[in-house]
Amino acid sequence: MSHWTTGQVSKQSNVSVRTLRYYDQIGLLTPSFKDESGRRCYSEEDLFTLEKITLLKSLMLPLEEIQNLLDKLSYREILKAHYNHLQEQLSSLQTSISNTTSLINMIDLEGELSWKRISHLVQTAKHNSKKWIEYFEDDEKNFLEQALPSIGKGDQITQQYISLLRRIEWCQQHSILPESEAGYQIGCELIAVSNDTFDGNEELMNKFWEVRKMPSETTGLYPITDQSLEFAERCMIYAEQLLNKENE
Repeated sequence: MSHWTTGQVSKQSNVSVRTLRYYDQIGLLTPSFKDESGRRCYSEEDLFTLEKITLLKSLMLPLEEIQNLLDKLSYREILKAHYNHLQEQLSSLQTSISNTTSLINMIDLEGELSWKRISHLVQTAKHNSKKWIEYFEDDEKNFLEQALPSIGKGDQITQQYISLLRRIEWCQQHSILPESEAGYQIGCELIAVSNDTFDGNEELMNKFWEVRKMPSETTGLYPITDQSLEFAERCMIYAEQLLNKENE
């Protein structure tokens, strides 16, 4: 039969000797084995009990409550509770990551953000989140939720759209028309990234584009000015015209 000393258990479990002795003192976990020299040691069953205590502590339960639960809950039940706790933590962490990514992307798009602007965007997101999906069928919703860029994502396609929006804004600031070399380049890239996003489904692309042009308060999508959307549309039309001429 295997048994372990307090020091060995401390090293294996990353629980201090002081803590193990305190558990023994309060009757939470007492070594159940004595070796030939009379030294108390922990059995394998004791180690499982220690693992149960550690898991229950991770759920922020006081030691008194843990003591009451040890004999009532199986190891699997405690593992399941710990798993659910971790899932909640993961969900909270993912939300925090998404929020932080959104702010980074907003700064990339707008250069600087005032607190008033941040507050407005946060409130808009809370009340209008994903209202755009109401305009699509179930199969379209499932596809779009996976495929579309989002201000809360840090993926490559989102970064491509952010870069294109910044270039569009730069052209507008410098009075460069969509029907120009810069507009042609933007249009070609928009066509390419749109085809990738919508997997070549032109009907769905056009349908989403019409929703994209609706007020952000109605759709919950990141607000883009009408002028920028019109500029993007003209860029794509101009690029398509030139590409068609080249292919004639």
